[in-house]
Amino acid sequence: MTAPDELADEFERSRARLRAVALRMLGSRDEADDAVQETWLRASRAGARDVESLSGWLRTILGRVCLDMLRARRRRGEVGLDELDVPTSPDDELAQAESVGLALLAVLERLGPDERVAFVLHDLFGVPFEEIAVILERSPVAAKKVASRARHRVVGARRVHAPDVEEKKRVIEAFLAASRAGDLDALLAVLAPDVVRRADRVALPSDGERELRGARRVADETRGNAARARHARVMWVDGELGAVVAPRGRVAIVLRLAIEGGRITELDVIAEPARLRAVDLAALETDLAP
Repeated sequence: MTAPDELADEFERSRARLRAVALRMLGSRDEADDAVQETWLRASRAGARDVESLSGWLRTILGRVCLDMLRARRRRGEVGLDELDVPTSPDDELAQAESVGLALLAVLERLGPDERVAFVLHDLFGVPFEEIAVILERSPVAAKKVASRARHRVVGARRVHAPDVEEKKRVIEAFLAASRAGDLDALLAVLAPDVVRRADRVALPSDGERELRGARRVADETRGNAARARHARVMWVDGELGAVVAPRGRVAIVLRLAIEGGRITELDVIAEPARLRAVDLAALETDLAP
């Protein structure tokens, strides 16, 4: 078999794995496909006559491609609330939810490009630091420090599980499910009768009230936010269970929630950029699987 044929065969064997890595690095199916295609173009142009490990070499090329894409994205800026109401098909929503997990993406989006590449490759796919160092153009020791810093940002805010964590998670998931469905009865079942909703101006329409009181008023408002709720997932918010609305995995709204007796008693809706940056977010353990 000629060297080009061997490279082509190895690329096809590695394609699914490369796409899985790119998907977690980039959070977009289209961008992941573009990154895999660019990896093939660069590899085929360079040739692989003296390469000992074709799979590792392809992964290194992919890492560099994704790093370039992440750096370019960072220069373009943040997502806005106007992106929350862009309609998506049920198939698109399912694919987006299953591909990586919006909660994990929401945390990864807060990492710098080098941190994200290092964390994804090492913590999610077990790539050795010697290989990551080549991609980042750093020493293995420096690459390890970058990954450690990223890991702390991804999981560092998690609180030791208290006995009521699973119950609170169930309540929040029920609230999000009812929000997506616009189900008034289900919302009333999970909201305390005297629930208070507070929101900053960025999260509200121009005529919106900064504070609402009472389950019916909060439920009526929430029913109108089904489009936003599609992008919401349970996460750690400043060490407590809360929720994040993250279209394409990019944080747009954070919900701080107080829960007592199996019902939500307070909702704090945060959308102002400065407040969002100050919130400490972390993914659930179940969101960290590759």
